[in-house]
Amino acid sequence: MARVGVRYIIDDVDDAIAFYCQHLGFQEVMHPAPTFAMLVRGELRLALSAPSQVGGGGHAMPDGTEPWSGGWNRFQLEVSDLAATVRSLKEAGLHFRNEIVTGVGGNQILLEDPSGNPIELFEPTRPEAKL
Repeated sequence: MARVGVRYIIDDVDDAIAFYCQHLGFQEVMHPAPTFAMLVRGELRLALSAPSQVGGGGHAMPDGTEPWSGGWNRFQLEVSDLAATVRSLKEAGLHFRNEIVTGVGGNQILLEDPSGNPIELFEPTRPEAKL
């Protein structure tokens, strides 16, 4: 099965697993080390890597630059009722960077994972915009 893969640098793998599995419907596929886990949701494979001197996605660059979480690049999860989803996630104590934005193709909001990585929740307003 072909999958689209995304790697996020995170601060705490266990916190990230709980966040993505409990709140966003991901399933844990593997967690072979304290600094790495792989989750899936449909066709999306999410690799979670904590900064580490062990090889892999969390390893420093040759110049010593350490990977860090956060930024603005993100993946998008389509939801059928954005307002209800946001209410539910806020009630669970989760953090958003903004309020719902109404765009030309749909409504969106940026949810943050425990390490500050953004996830865009998106509700298309036009049937042809559905993913």
